[in-house]
Amino acid sequence: MQKTIISTPKAPAAIGPYSQAVKIGNVLYTSGQIALNPETMEVISGGITEQSKQVLDNLVHVLAAANVDMGSVVKTTCFLSDMNNFVDFNEVYATYFSDQPPARSCVEVSRLPKDVLVEIEAIAIVKA
Repeated sequence: MQKTIISTPKAPAAIGPYSQAVKIGNVLYTSGQIALNPETMEVISGGITEQSKQVLDNLVHVLAAANVDMGSVVKTTCFLSDMNNFVDFNEVYATYFSDQPPARSCVEVSRLPKDVLVEIEAIAIVKA
């Protein structure tokens, strides 16, 4: 199977040796998205609500670069720097996945890149 690298300037550029997403067959794997403004590559200001919105907006743009939408996401892995933010994170997350949400894991980690509060990666099915 052919491996296709997905990249878009509408989401933050990779800050290491990885791709924004990789498509193999009809499956798309995204790298973790964090709360970076894609134009400035700086962490946005605000708390978990603002950062969650930015992360999910970045994810939307990476998916769109592969002609996929949020409805095609089958699994997410969500990393929170503090599980006390879970309720506020969930409120934002639910607005992006209101109908038939994907399977999900959500874990607290000790630290995330650039000391952000949240990171999300996704697996989606690419429609033919």
